[in-house]
Amino acid sequence: MRVIVLFDLPVVKISDRTEYTKFRKYLLKSGFLMMQESVYCKLAQNQSAADSVVDGLKKNKPPKGLVQVMKVTEKQFAKMEFIVGEEQNEVVDSDERIIYL
Repeated sequence: MRVIVLFDLPVVKISDRTEYTKFRKYLLKSGFLMMQESVYCKLAQNQSAADSVVDGLKKNKPPKGLVQVMKVTEKQFAKMEFIVGEEQNEVVDSDERIIYL
């Protein structure tokens, strides 16, 4: 299962930029991978783990702006089509328990 976070946060004031940076650092520290600007994705083993991730997002949400969360299955995520560009996978983000390098 994947948890996808889409956000649009204000960065006009210095305090807004601080909140943006704080939220982005939280995402990275929590294991989210950037798919594109303001779109981050994290792999969760099951529905309860995905719910836990969403709870963490709610606790660390910025005071202003828009933050949206979507949970999709691995099968749905795999059906994503690339219209322009191509998939860039710099980090191993598989749901397999054993990874051979």
